[in-house]
Amino acid sequence: MKSKIIENRVPGMLASPPLEEVGGRLLYEDNHLIVVNKTCHDLVQGDKTGDITLPDRLKEYLKEKYNKPGNVFCGVTHRLDRPTSGVVIFAKTGKALARMNEMFQLHEVKKTYWAIVKNAPEEPEARLTHYLIRNEKQNKSYAYDMARSGAKKSVLSYRTLAKSDNYTLLEIDLETGRHHQIRCQLAKIGSPVKGDLKYGFARSNPDGGISLHARRVEFIHPVSKEQICITAPVPNDKLWQEFERAVSV
Repeated sequence: MKSKIIENRVPGMLASPPLEEVGGRLLYEDNHLIVVNKTCHDLVQGDKTGDITLPDRLKEYLKEKYNKPGNVFCGVTHRLDRPTSGVVIFAKTGKALARMNEMFQLHEVKKTYWAIVKNAPEEPEARLTHYLIRNEKQNKSYAYDMARSGAKKSVLSYRTLAKSDNYTLLEIDLETGRHHQIRCQLAKIGSPVKGDLKYGFARSNPDGGISLHARRVEFIHPVSKEQICITAPVPNDKLWQEFERAVSV
């Protein structure tokens, strides 16, 4: 089986034209997929704010780059919360979209996240199992130790990657994909994500995001059948970059 690893690239500065704004954050592109390093300001799916979505920006980018007439296809294969940054995969063809959606449903895409927390977990690494109930009105999930009516079993594993004087960097592997799962489960064990006011962190981050980053995805390409591994550089933030350097040493 062929294997392709996409190394870190430094994301470009945001600019107004789609070619510069989106093109500088591309992590991977071929005839079927386009993968972007999302910022905490990007919307993967439209919401009540009415802000332009990342797929809409990508359509503008593709239309401009390839001088395409008419409508451009850009399908959403999975989602990231707005305040979360990192790697997001979009489909450029209907065939790729259908296959990628199926792969996500079957848990055939391995997703790895990095999170910065102030309160380090008691155990340096562990597997967490909780039962989450989503409150749609509050747009928030609640975690319980025992199964209960309406709750969905939620499982993740974390390990400590690095520590600074005040913060800890965790790497998280998701076994299930629930609403706000990482945010909710880490808060449940007393380690809310930095900047995440919704789940109990004391103050917001200056950029309005939270310190949760979709660091890496690994999957079999839906068409070429290559093994793909894509890593997203961390946000342009001093603490994030110090942690990234510490892990790479």
